Amino acid sequence: MMKNLLRTAFEKRAPLFDVTDAYRVVNGAADGFPGLTLDRFGDRFQVQYFGDELLRERRAIVDAVVETFNPACVVVKERLSRSGKSLENAPMEVAYGSREDAAGTVREGNAKFHVDLLDTVNPGLFLDMRHVRLEVEERFRAMSNNVRFLNLFSYTCSFSVHARLGGAAVATNADISGKILDKGRENYALNGLDLRPGEFFRGNALEYVRWAQKKGLKFDGIVLDPPSFARFKGMNFNVREHLMPLVADCASILNPGGFFMVSSNYSEFALDSFARDVLDAVRSVHKEARTAWKRGQDIDFAGSGATKDSCLVATMVEV
Repeated sequence: MMKNLLRTAFEKRAPLFDVTDAYRVVNGAADGFPGLTLDRFGDRFQVQYFGDELLRERRAIVDAVVETFNPACVVVKERLSRSGKSLENAPMEVAYGSREDAAGTVREGNAKFHVDLLDTVNPGLFLDMRHVRLEVEERFRAMSNNVRFLNLFSYTCSFSVHARLGGAAVATNADISGKILDKGRENYALNGLDLRPGEFFRGNALEYVRWAQKKGLKFDGIVLDPPSFARFKGMNFNVREHLMPLVADCASILNPGGFFMVSSNYSEFALDSFARDVLDAVRSVHKEARTAWKRGQDIDFAGSGATKDSCLVATMVEV
């Protein structure tokens, strides 16, 4: 029964097989596994428990994953404490394979990325932003030479890798973590991309945007994909309070003819109002801005929006 459910869920993701080997195989109750997600990262698989519904079946689930997919490694993470609170430092274990097998590379369109299922709760690549990353690359392919890209809250710089592969002359990454930016540099190297001046900024995203305003820097594409909360050098970022003012600031350094993608995994945002608020903020600078699209997660996130651990609001604005 469990293996049949896994096979059925896997087959639903068939349209992605030629695109990538990193995707969500099971997204909770929508795929018959309440409180559980299963992600594939190349030859390694990650099981996450966001509820206790299937914790008693933990061993049986790992065995079913091994028998169905023949992975090199299976890592299990518990994202919920026994008292029901969400855990950022999730307990994790290698349930199959070795610790060395938990790290490797995955492919996504023309790009490759390093992942490590044991590094933190996030392996290094957010799967629900794949369709936007691929679009960013295509948008830069259609642009002229000497175009610039800005990636705020850049994490491991996957958007910028796609932008550079698409032809961006410079892809600037801003993140508060030096360790994370080092992983971005590794992803550049993995894809044969040279490091260009001004591409890595360790610091607060708002700090960078205000610096760029003072310097008169302009960009042809911007991605703003912040966490719900962040803290850096005594400054707090709260997505409910601070996102839309930051959107307006970013709009001031966006060139006419450019694009601006804004997204959030904050579960209390509703897509229509979020897209409308983003457009209003951009129009405070670019009066003729228009919404190119608004959407949630890709096809591998079946039932997206039904639970707090599977939600995304994203919108693309063109100016």
